[in-house]
Amino acid sequence: MAPVTATADTMTRQEWATEVRRLAEERDAVILAHNYQRPEIQDVAHYTGDSLALSRLAATVDAGTIVFCGVHFMAETAKILAPEKTVLLPDPAAGCSLADTVTAADVRAWKAEHPDAVVVAYVNTTAAVKAETDICCTSSNAADVIRSIPEDREILFLPDQFLGAHVKRVTGRENIHIWMGECHVHAGIDGHTLRERVAAEPDAEVYVHPECGCATSALYLVGSGAVPQERVKVLSTGGMLTAAENTTAKKVLIATETGMLHQLRGVNPTTEFEAVNSRAECHYMKMIDADKLLGSLRHGTTEITVDADTAERARRSVERMVAIGSPSRGGE
Repeated sequence: MAPVTATADTMTRQEWATEVRRLAEERDAVILAHNYQRPEIQDVAHYTGDSLALSRLAATVDAGTIVFCGVHFMAETAKILAPEKTVLLPDPAAGCSLADTVTAADVRAWKAEHPDAVVVAYVNTTAAVKAETDICCTSSNAADVIRSIPEDREILFLPDQFLGAHVKRVTGRENIHIWMGECHVHAGIDGHTLRERVAAEPDAEVYVHPECGCATSALYLVGSGAVPQERVKVLSTGGMLTAAENTTAKKVLIATETGMLHQLRGVNPTTEFEAVNSRAECHYMKMIDADKLLGSLRHGTTEITVDADTAERARRSVERMVAIGSPSRGGE
């Protein structure tokens, strides 16, 4: 057993992993890691997945402490769904550029302009924003959430403009107003880059996350006949995992944050998975490293709390989403 003063840098990877799991058992903790986390964090976690799937899992596991290796809004969502548990975020500075594009005050002002509209929020939002929302969604069930709303009701969709445009396209709803927010990483995976990669890899399949700036270009390539429809799939992270397990393609190009490659390669080692944009790495998602996870388990840093009123109102919007249909294994 490693001494308590040891750091991740002074241990072998196996020693570190053994100590992390020992501390988790000692603290009655379960470690949850998002698909975009560093590979070593994903490998040592008890469960890996998307933010909502992990948060829903947090509400059902027996452990009294949740160590959420992700970003701040994810840990908040876990706390909303598991208020009786202690939720730790190893680096409280791990934020989200998409969640930061809209505030609760913004939502209240937008609702005042459209008083009869239904507010639909992607789960990549803060607890305060969820509290101002009628119903949440993930990228895998956003279209079903939209279809559940009467056609004569206006919809305010936030905060991701690319997911909003995708949902508007697939549902045919014209009365959707879309907040112009974006994830800086996904927005950087643009149509020009996608077209270049597809041209260079004519036999590869292409998996595109609907948050990406290239989602429209991907569908255009299919619509124009430049790429066969069966080669291009617009998928949530969980949809990518399922498709990866079943594909027989030699190569698949992935349009999402690069951390997803670790999971895809794990479920299908015979297919070559490459990023459409190798620079599409989220700084926030990589802030939790081996030493910060170790420190969180040793010292209980940093506990995430949500005030009771905000949590109650936010919980309602998440539960309404779940009532429409359980998200897939990777809903965002």
